[in-house]
Amino acid sequence: MKNMIGRKVGMTQIFTENGSVIPVTVIEAGPLVVVQKKTVETDGYNAIQVGFQNIKEQRMNKPAKGHFDKGNLEYKKYLREFRVENPDEFEIGQEIKADVFEAGDLIDVTGTSKGKGTQGVIKRHGFGRGRETHGSKFHRAPGGMSAGTYPGRVFKGHRMAGRMGNERVTVQNLEIVRVDAEKNLILIKGAVPGPKKGLVTIKETVKK
Repeated sequence: MKNMIGRKVGMTQIFTENGSVIPVTVIEAGPLVVVQKKTVETDGYNAIQVGFQNIKEQRMNKPAKGHFDKGNLEYKKYLREFRVENPDEFEIGQEIKADVFEAGDLIDVTGTSKGKGTQGVIKRHGFGRGRETHGSKFHRAPGGMSAGTYPGRVFKGHRMAGRMGNERVTVQNLEIVRVDAEKNLILIKGAVPGPKKGLVTIKETVKK
């Protein structure tokens, strides 16, 4: 299973040999460092823990600092776990770079979507609006909540105004257009969740 942590740089476009334009999202992917190995015998499952992005020592608390000192590793800001079939294929301190992927691979990208604050039903759920003229007095309101006497309540999950965005989102079956192993960049066709500099997780797609 191919896995990677990255940071969203932004979007651009590239041209194919036949002149077609492909919109791409640029991801600064890795390098990751293997911090810990987990096995069925010790933890109940097989996985590796990886670290991403260097951080100053004074920004670490003691438990986290000890975790890295145990393997004599550089301190990392983000830690993530990836399930693997055989953790023994990896070594503590091993670097994982963007070249685990190659052009043409299909991936799932998970990130935290942009927060848009509290929004009404038109922006949040795509409701239609009322007429603006002739004294209708119904413009951007949500409309009826439920029936009156029975059930006499609003059903759970009813679409209403509320917080929009700032939630974990996965976009599936995106295609990798180009990989620059030297600069640790991955170019992905289309858009991925989150703002610029947002953290994303890239995995081999589950829908091949």
